[in-house]
Amino acid sequence: MSVRYGDQSAELKHARADDPDGQARRSFASQQATLRRLDKAFVAFFKRVGEGRAPGFPRFKGRGRFDTVEWPKDGDGCRWDSRSGHSTATYVRLQGVGHVRVHQHRPVRGQVKTISVKREGSRWFVVLSCDDVPAEPLPATGAVAGIDMGVASLVTTSDGGRVANSRHLAATAGRLADAQRDLARRKRGSQRRRKAVARAAALHAKVRRQRLDGAHKAALALVRTYDVIVHEDPRITNMTRSASGTIEQPGRNVAAESGLNRSILDAGWGVFLTILAHKAESAGRTLIAVNPDGTSRTCARCGHCAKENRVTQADSACTACGHAAHADVNAAVNILGAGLALRQAAEAA
Repeated sequence: MSVRYGDQSAELKHARADDPDGQARRSFASQQATLRRLDKAFVAFFKRVGEGRAPGFPRFKGRGRFDTVEWPKDGDGCRWDSRSGHSTATYVRLQGVGHVRVHQHRPVRGQVKTISVKREGSRWFVVLSCDDVPAEPLPATGAVAGIDMGVASLVTTSDGGRVANSRHLAATAGRLADAQRDLARRKRGSQRRRKAVARAAALHAKVRRQRLDGAHKAALALVRTYDVIVHEDPRITNMTRSASGTIEQPGRNVAAESGLNRSILDAGWGVFLTILAHKAESAGRTLIAVNPDGTSRTCARCGHCAKENRVTQADSACTACGHAAHADVNAAVNILGAGLALRQAAEAA
């Protein structure tokens, strides 16, 4: 017998009725949103089981791990800018908490739809999602580009431009290792362990903020320069799957593969592509995703495809026509060609 969201939501009504001074003081909509998240986690778990993948049973999140609370609708248990007529400061009102002052770092555009409160270490953030956000189209440039993502450079464009990979995690690896070793030595439940957890979390949060900042700057530079951007659609989950394999089929070159996986995740391809999609939509740019298979082995000049074309990680030389180029630039040119062909086919259909 399975327990779904509807069953738990019905039980929640009874729990609130039995505890008027506790549960009933909290927002019903927010508690329902938490149950939806739980149901979503178990649906995904059973889907993985059915597909024969590593199931990854949902992990219970205690008070120290549950960092986000969501209100699905502004005005239902929460209210953004709730004292705008009485003060120049910005406040959010949360049911059961009251008015909380917010240090607003930029104006809110559009109509506030959902409100989330998120904890990162000792800091608290209010996260808003908005409807009807006005677009800010940029003037046309007439330029198009294909981009190849990598580890040596985060982005290489088809016209030879590059965005460096800052490797934020690698730069902080030593300090993170020290913090995690210190954490492992602390007794569970002790004050020292709580402080060690906070130090490790602060380092991870810094790396995350650095990666986000770099992705925003790189994506903004691209949408300001190009009208059409074609990017590869990497299967990041497959590319970074555990290198150790299984007991029946153990992995090969585990250390090297693990290092590559860590470098791919440190580069933050997924974060970058998500931000690029948002900025391209707001700026009125066209973003096209293509299958990257064969783009690094195909000659951008004659179209000959062979693994021997990739001489080294950085260089490519066609075995048919002799065309030589930087391997990432060659791949970006192929990505651009594939994207323009898809666009032309879609326009002709």
